[in-house]
Amino acid sequence: MSKEKVWKLLVLVAIPIIVALLPTPAGLPPIAWLLFGLYLAAIVGLVLKPYSEPVILLATIAATAIVIGLYGAKDVKAAEVLKGYSSGTTWLVFAAFTLSAAFVITGLGKRIAYILIGKLGGTTLGLGYVTAILDLVIAPATPSNTARAGGIVFPIINSVAVALGSDPETSPRKAGHYLMVNVYMVTKTTSYMFLTAMAPNALALAMMSDILHIQLSWTGWALAAALPGLLMLVLTPFIIYKMYPPELKKVDNKKIAAAGLAELGPMTLREKMLAGVFVLALLGWIFAKSLGIDESSVAIGVMALSLILGIVTWDDVLKNKGGWNTLIWYGGIIGMSGVLTKAGFFKWLAEVLGETLNFGDHSMMAFFAIMFISVAIRYLFASGGAYVAAMVPVFATVGVVSGAPAMLLALGLLFSNAYGGALTHYGGAAAPIVFGAGYNDIRSWWIIGGVIAFLSLLVHMTIGVGWWEMLISMGII
Repeated sequence: MSKEKVWKLLVLVAIPIIVALLPTPAGLPPIAWLLFGLYLAAIVGLVLKPYSEPVILLATIAATAIVIGLYGAKDVKAAEVLKGYSSGTTWLVFAAFTLSAAFVITGLGKRIAYILIGKLGGTTLGLGYVTAILDLVIAPATPSNTARAGGIVFPIINSVAVALGSDPETSPRKAGHYLMVNVYMVTKTTSYMFLTAMAPNALALAMMSDILHIQLSWTGWALAAALPGLLMLVLTPFIIYKMYPPELKKVDNKKIAAAGLAELGPMTLREKMLAGVFVLALLGWIFAKSLGIDESSVAIGVMALSLILGIVTWDDVLKNKGGWNTLIWYGGIIGMSGVLTKAGFFKWLAEVLGETLNFGDHSMMAFFAIMFISVAIRYLFASGGAYVAAMVPVFATVGVVSGAPAMLLALGLLFSNAYGGALTHYGGAAAPIVFGAGYNDIRSWWIIGGVIAFLSLLVHMTIGVGWWEMLISMGII
């Protein structure tokens, strides 16, 4: 074990011990204070990463169950920390990972990309919009935006940059600089456009549902994100193009597309079946409420159908580390949040914040202030999941006590996690992959990221809020 890992581990062990030794705040049940210490250690662990996320959460769950058992809490049972694994949102995301893997395994994601390049990629700007459309098309079925941007979109666009003669060392500005940063900035928009487009989305929704008492379906989410999201997808490639125009303007897209499709060969039966299953999944999620079923049931059904039809095999599912990691640590963090809620921690936090924060009758001012901070603070986080676990309960609780409109606050926070990650070259797991290609420098990345992130915030707080209020008044969300 390295010295770095040892000191990180010591920090994590020290946190719940120090919290336990401190006096329990007035009005807070002692068990809630002890559980908070463990939850805080888990969050710090997600940031420091002495071990992978599943290991950190499994250790925290075990410690939580032991503490509850030893303490003999009446209102909180040890088994309740495992309830996150029975959460529909956890299984919704896990099942959607199967479709995500299928797009890579079958080659359907590549085929769609080359078709779009052949149709729309006649200019470098056109390739920027090809990236946006491709990411949007496959986003509903790829809850790992790392797999989507880093595993499907990036390799294709990177090969296009090379084919255009853009070299990271000698000629990055010819095309690669623009194309690469656009890959990441685009996925920061598509990641909030669907509940299943980024794994932390489901986690954030599950955590806020308990605090803000809101319900949001897959369709409601997609509708709420549609207007601001589509607007940003239109603006993003164009803004980056104007800020840092590529030297190469025209592209022989027909040649690139023909070579890519020739390498893939004729469309296979598995690809055709995947396309059909994908459409079926979308229809199921859209009409789930009308059919009287929930979105997680649709996802699991689609996963089973993919296995039965042989689109993917069980071995493919077992090899999908992202899906299993998500199942373990997201279920764990939801379970931890649940026992904290049941122990009365968030109720106590709301009372404390209510006594110290006072926006008077300016509830919308509180809403805007929370939203600005929610984006700016993403400079400190290299993981959307860690940000959600650490900050979403706090922001939601602050919103409750300040009187901010619950649904507006929920939608604002749900979406800002994704586009806030545009700020830095470490704001999401896909960023190091794209940045690592060598076409981009930190300065231009941060400038572009700042413009895209805060422009997204402006769009959401103006056009977005108006759109959400209309949907709320119509009873759609």
